[in-house]
Amino acid sequence: MHRRKIASILAAATVVAGTALTLVTHAGAAAGATAALSSNWYASAPYLMPQSNNPPDPTVVMAATGQKAFQLAFILAPNGGGCSPTWDGTSAVSSDTAVAGVINRIRGAGGDVSVSVGGYGGTKLGQTCSDANATAAAYQQVIDKYGLHAIDFDLEEPEYENDAAINNELGAAQILQRNNSGLFVSVTMPGTAAGTGWFGTQLLDKAKNLGFTPNNFSIMPFDGGFNGASSQTSALEAFHSLLMSHLGWDSGTAYAHEGFSGMNGKSDASEFFYQADFQTVLDYATSHGLGRMTFWSVNRDRACTTTTDNGVCSNVSQNDWDFTKFTARFAGATPPMGTTPPTSTTTTPGGGGGSCAVAAWSATTAYNGGASVSYNGHSWTAKWWTYGDTPGGPAGVWTDNGAC
Repeated sequence: MHRRKIASILAAATVVAGTALTLVTHAGAAAGATAALSSNWYASAPYLMPQSNNPPDPTVVMAATGQKAFQLAFILAPNGGGCSPTWDGTSAVSSDTAVAGVINRIRGAGGDVSVSVGGYGGTKLGQTCSDANATAAAYQQVIDKYGLHAIDFDLEEPEYENDAAINNELGAAQILQRNNSGLFVSVTMPGTAAGTGWFGTQLLDKAKNLGFTPNNFSIMPFDGGFNGASSQTSALEAFHSLLMSHLGWDSGTAYAHEGFSGMNGKSDASEFFYQADFQTVLDYATSHGLGRMTFWSVNRDRACTTTTDNGVCSNVSQNDWDFTKFTARFAGATPPMGTTPPTSTTTTPGGGGGSCAVAAWSATTAYNGGASVSYNGHSWTAKWWTYGDTPGGPAGVWTDNGAC
């Protein structure tokens, strides 16, 4: 799994595209503490790398989707070793002004952030700090620096298989939860068809032995032989059973403490997850009362144009921020609806000629059954209500009426 690579060649010196002047204004100012949002926003916060992988302007995403919170990633140990928090292993939290500026922009637009510690790459603080107390003290610096109301423990390889490191991370999470009233704590781990693997069940057992209950335990059902939403909801059901058997919870409690952390578009293992898959998982999450729905990542929530780099675009057909709208819906928001484009005069690809006399399909418009659109030089008719399902895509929503 290489989904969380640091794309330093892509705007490494730019924290948020197009916002350099604003960030200069914030230089030298820490992110000011604000009142917490309701927990549904931290439960829906999608991941966003604020310093790498060509970061978008989060306020633009907020305006387009209704999403109010983001999961900023990742806090790591310094690349050279030690027990002090850094961004991506390179930028010390203690002297940071850049990410603080991003947080101020989000809060100024009425939103907030959670911060994720760990992830796939780099060295984790649980590996380098001496014990749970030292690990918690390092993370407390991050909470204090940014006035956080939420934190995510993204526990992955190789730390995930390191018994001492996981003890440090879970112990630190419990300490932070105890010492920061109301702190929203999520724990994220790899997913398998069985829900999670042996190391994941060991993690659940450790949490139970500690008496530690986070707001949710989330699995990542991708990069492991998954194929669309049905395989993901099956994994969530299996994980639900593991939460009951390992933590002694009843069904309702297990669902309420269960989370989904997906990947939009093409995964690193060349699995594909489309808008229709996210809709299916959203329906499952809301109908079962899951405690969290998020995805990796907002940096990738746009179509590929000049590159196919999986760190900065999804490699599927989409409009910008299509997938973020699903997390906003999970939080209970109604994303702004796009305006239907004017009548298209698209020429059929390949020189087929003719013009389409119906409006072009839009990923941000909801269509009732019987609605007609044009897409890629063909006219299409919706079989039933649809939103975000590409004509000709795997959901099979649209009937192809031929070239127009």
